[in-house]
Amino acid sequence: QVQLVESGGGLAQPGGSLRLSCAASGRIVSINTMGWYRQAPGKEREVVATIASGGRTNVADSVKGRFTISRDNAKNTVYLQMNSLKPEDTAVYYCNADIRTQTLDAIYYGYWGQGTQVTVSS
Repeated sequence: QVQLVESGGGLAQPGGSLRLSCAASGRIVSINTMGWYRQAPGKEREVVATIASGGRTNVADSVKGRFTISRDNAKNTVYLQMNSLKPEDTAVYYCNADIRTQTLDAIYYGYWGQGTQVTVSS
């Protein structure tokens, strides 16, 4: 059973910073793309940033220049460094990863973490 566990959320002031971590564990053969998504109250879940296994990244326009996604393949962990936080960044942030769990099965499935709350308020 694969699990993704997020950590690092909390309360920050506008202009502040937070660093989110997401560690995957369980029966993992390999991980392709990992990413961060967020969902604010009353809104649809949206992609924040993704990072491929080779390190190529895509970042949403709303957070470009402020957020940085990175990963440590040896630790099966993806990070989201959030700087210059704004109130509109307030949301539950979810980790996502495309994971292969069987050696004889080359299919990758998407897995989600439970989410971590990020609140930006003065």
